[in-house]
Amino acid sequence: MQATPLSVLDVIQVGVGPSASHTVGPMRAAADFVNHLAQSGAAFDRLQVELQGSLGATGRGHLSDGAVLAGLSGFLPDTVEPGSLPRLLSSVKPAGSIVLPGGSSVGFQYDWDMVFTPETVAPFHNNSLVIRASQGDQVTFALRYYSTGGGFVTRDDAIEGEPGNLTQLDKTPTTVDVPYPYTSMGDLLRAAETNNKTIGEIVRANEKTRMSMGEFGKRLDTLQKQMGACIDRGCATTEDVLPGGLAVPRRARKLFLRLTERDGKPGTPAIWRSFAQDPMRAMDWVNLWALSVNEENAAGGMVVRAPTNGSAGIVAAVGRYLQWFCPEVETKCGPAQRDYLTVAGAVGGIIKTNASVAGAEVGCQGEVGSAAAMAAGGLAAALGGSPHQIENAAEIAMEHHLGLTCDPIGGLVQVPCIERNAIAAVKAINAARMSLWGDGTHRVSFDEVIETMYETGLDMSSKYKETATGGLAVNVVEC
Repeated sequence: MQATPLSVLDVIQVGVGPSASHTVGPMRAAADFVNHLAQSGAAFDRLQVELQGSLGATGRGHLSDGAVLAGLSGFLPDTVEPGSLPRLLSSVKPAGSIVLPGGSSVGFQYDWDMVFTPETVAPFHNNSLVIRASQGDQVTFALRYYSTGGGFVTRDDAIEGEPGNLTQLDKTPTTVDVPYPYTSMGDLLRAAETNNKTIGEIVRANEKTRMSMGEFGKRLDTLQKQMGACIDRGCATTEDVLPGGLAVPRRARKLFLRLTERDGKPGTPAIWRSFAQDPMRAMDWVNLWALSVNEENAAGGMVVRAPTNGSAGIVAAVGRYLQWFCPEVETKCGPAQRDYLTVAGAVGGIIKTNASVAGAEVGCQGEVGSAAAMAAGGLAAALGGSPHQIENAAEIAMEHHLGLTCDPIGGLVQVPCIERNAIAAVKAINAARMSLWGDGTHRVSFDEVIETMYETGLDMSSKYKETATGGLAVNVVEC
């Protein structure tokens, strides 16, 4: 059996905002816990949740507490109703109980049973949580979980100290027979060159071991439509201010109206006449689309994480750029969009395999930097780039995010996260364009940049890794 690359559909998924690691992951962990609790047959009349490390430090701002309660109630990230987490918190606090799947209630006093311990850092990962079931004063069942970024979750049967038996919750097996095994970009390039195939063809051949190509294409089309729907919701909302207490104004709606008045609707003849006057106007639309997605994410809406919620606007915005501003390719839910998401997902899978996409582990370079690399590589592929041009595009995008810290003000995925997505989307497009003007020859490899990103993240002070204890989070007054 050979090591299996992560599926594109594991890297790019639908989830609820505002965070993949702090909202989606804890919700999945809690849903898994209640299933194992039921199977255990343990007696219990009370549940307790302990959010540790980065989850403890910024859990309130990321709605980690509401996400865990939703998971314990049987909800999942791709089906939970947007905006339901605050409502669930509001109902649990006075009730002193939570309703489990099946309708039974169990004691849960929020002030006592939702415990935040940012000082507790588990050996395996900084994003950890422990869920305990008790009968009276006796703990009868407990599990520890790690939310490792991008919505990925690992279960641990040891609730403290060194990790015990670890189980990744994701359905995709770690090993399976694939025609072109790879774990690095170097492996992927060699497979493409040896077999005279594009990177997209290599990735699709591996995906074929999981599902038919018809099904794979339909699921990519669905993701592309869901990204577009998220952009459109953000542009149409009538809400003026983001939740959370920072009073951050939503800008996408007003910007959309102004751009439409100036340029006309994207995809119409009017906009091409407008761009003849100022070709840089396309950048305004890319900014809008990224802002729109991440405002939806900050409001707890449904987004397509790629690879994380906090960086969801980048792949979505560049995808729409491909759709509306690259007339040389057939784009609307067609081969170019599929190539774009296929290669973007492969780039993200390589990063996840060899480094991290979790801000709590390596800073925002692992979130926004990874998304920019994914979008740049995917765009280069969709525009007909060679394997080495694609690798160069991804390398440029990641290289110029090295050292980026994760220092959200108030622990909310708002400032600087929302604007950061817009800037990174434009950088991703530029990286792809730079690579396509070259022949693929470059000095620094993508794998070397990923190794550097990971080492930089490990060296980075914990106050710059999603703990809201350094950088902008402490130098900017919240109110």
